[in-house]
Amino acid sequence: MSAFRSVLCVALALGLVLGAAPAEARFGKRSRSNDSGQGKDEHEASAVGQDDDDDDDRDRDDRPRRRRRSNARHVSDDSHVVDSTAFFAFLVMGGNHRLSLTEPRYRGEVRQERHAAPLSFRVGFQAGPINEGGAGDLFLGLEGRRIGLDLRATGISVDADDGSDETDSITLFEAHLTWAFVSLERVRVRAEAGVSTANAPDVSFVGPSLGLSMEACLAGPLDFEARAQVTPLPYRQVDASAALALHLGAVVLRGGYRGLLLDDAGESGDGVVHRDGFHGPFLGLGLTY
Repeated sequence: MSAFRSVLCVALALGLVLGAAPAEARFGKRSRSNDSGQGKDEHEASAVGQDDDDDDDRDRDDRPRRRRRSNARHVSDDSHVVDSTAFFAFLVMGGNHRLSLTEPRYRGEVRQERHAAPLSFRVGFQAGPINEGGAGDLFLGLEGRRIGLDLRATGISVDADDGSDETDSITLFEAHLTWAFVSLERVRVRAEAGVSTANAPDVSFVGPSLGLSMEACLAGPLDFEARAQVTPLPYRQVDASAALALHLGAVVLRGGYRGLLLDDAGESGDGVVHRDGFHGPFLGLGLTY
C-alpha cells in the first residue's frame, strides 16, 4: 500500500467523525415549518349549511405532506445509523495490519507490508495499577519505512511516603526520533534517541533519553511488543515493558506488564538519594494506520 493510501485512511476517519449531520434545511435557508404564508393557513368563512370543499381539499393535500415529513425523519435517522456503521466498519477493516502492496519487482504479486509499511500513524492510551497507586500513558507516533517520531506522556499517582492520606504525582514525558534498522513484514526493531523530562513534587529534571523497541508478528493478528528506555543523567530513569497486541483492523487492543525505576541521584536539594521502583500490569487501546 502506498503512503497516499495511509494518509487517505486517516482523512476518511476524520471525515466520518467530523461530518455534518443531516439538517432540516441548508445554511441560509429557512425550514418549511417556519414559513409564515397566511394565505395557506387562513381561509374565508363559508355560509352555514354549505360544505367547505376547499378545506377538504387542503386536508387531503396536507396528509401526503405530513407523511413526507415523517418519511424524511426516518431517512435522517437511518442515515445516522449508516454513517456510524460505516465508521466502525472502516476502523475494523482498515489499519496497517492488513496492508498489502503490489510491486513490479514481485511480478505483480500482492505482498503484505504490515510492519514494513511505508507510512504509519499510531495513537493510544494505556493504564494500570502499580504498587501503591496507578499509572497511565498517552502515546503518539508517526513513522516512515525507517525514520519516525515517537511522543509519550506518563502520569503516575501514588500514596505519599510520609504516612499522610495525600498522594504524590509524577509526570514523565519523552520525545524520541526513531530509526528502524529492521523493517520487515513480520518484525520491526527501532533504535530511539531524544529527550525526557520528569516532574516530581519538589524537583524537575530534563535529560537525554535512549530507547529500543520492537514489534513482531506471532500468529495472525496477534503481535508481541517490547520497549526499553533509559535516561542516564542528571536523574536516572529505566522504563521497560512487554505486551501482547491484538490488531482488529485499525483498532489495537494490548495488555502487558511494565517496570519503572526512578532515581533522583541526590539532586532533590537535601543531598539524599531518593529511589522509587514501580511495576504492574496494564491494558491499552489504540489506533494504527
